[in-house]
Amino acid sequence: MQKLEGGADRDELRADGTTAAVIDASFTVEPGQIFVVMGLSGSGKSTLLRMLNGLLEPTAGRVLFDGQDLTALSPAELRHVRSSKISMVFQHFALFPHRSVLENAGYGLEVQGVPRAEREKRAAEALELTGLAGWEKSWPDELSGGMQQRVGLARALATDADLLLMDESFSALDPLIRRDMQDQLLELQKRLKKTIVFITHDLNEAMRLGDRIAVMRDGKIVQLGTAEDILVTPANDYVASFTQDVDRTRVLTAGAIMAEPHTVMGTSTDDGKELRTAADVLAAAPATVTESTPIIELFTPCSQSGVAVAVTDDSGKLIGVVPRARLLAVLGEPMTPAEAPKDIRTGTTSTKKVASV
Repeated sequence: MQKLEGGADRDELRADGTTAAVIDASFTVEPGQIFVVMGLSGSGKSTLLRMLNGLLEPTAGRVLFDGQDLTALSPAELRHVRSSKISMVFQHFALFPHRSVLENAGYGLEVQGVPRAEREKRAAEALELTGLAGWEKSWPDELSGGMQQRVGLARALATDADLLLMDESFSALDPLIRRDMQDQLLELQKRLKKTIVFITHDLNEAMRLGDRIAVMRDGKIVQLGTAEDILVTPANDYVASFTQDVDRTRVLTAGAIMAEPHTVMGTSTDDGKELRTAADVLAAAPATVTESTPIIELFTPCSQSGVAVAVTDDSGKLIGVVPRARLLAVLGEPMTPAEAPKDIRTGTTSTKKVASV
């Protein structure tokens, strides 16, 4: 990572005979989170990923993993971290053609020195998790591209690493297989709660997978936030150009666009009754939804009533409302930060850290 004084960009550096791949990138990945780094080819995203496990050494700065600075480790210590705590899933599968599916899945355990019986057991369990039970004795060239990538994912899971690094892992696959692998990853994540840094150049993939997304351009992170942040309040024209063709109705949620409940207090229902309390809002709402409800499901109730849709938490408590006007506004032009919902403007933070750069 190149640490620059005065905010110099790539062109200024090239004039001095220096090429910087990643410039002043700083972010935190939370435990159990899928953190997506998105950008076009040459934006620096793969270089950034390789600094997270020590394959590339930053010019300046630190890479903290569970409080440990990876840039300060000896080569032997770094190899131990890479073999036991951080696994990587590559774009082109990286399978050994002379090893069976089971042997490929257990390769990381073999590097760790795990006895054969245990590594075969753990490799078989990982293959079952990725839907490849029964293929243990097959050879890589007998598998489809999607199945080969599942073997690569199983190999990473078998080591039970704390952090998975996935570098364009699905980009070599056909669209339907790619979608299937995204489904597979999301399903696994529900069960395993891994911490994942996922590199992609595809915005739809980033929006689908990422709990948080970093958008890179020319070595710099130009925006960092949730899919909702990036869709509703793009940081600049570059980010806005990425998001213009995204189907917002399937990405944005009720929780992302809701207004405070008090904004509808004092208004009247279709039959003239005044809304004075949260109970009034809940009783009059044409629908009650949770924060995670896609806004596409709000169209029908919003079209049938002038009363706002109610948004509740898991206990049924009213936490927000989505009036018809707000829903229509979100589907229009990108909002300015001042216009965006409060949670979009401020975001949320956590004190727990797994990996920081």
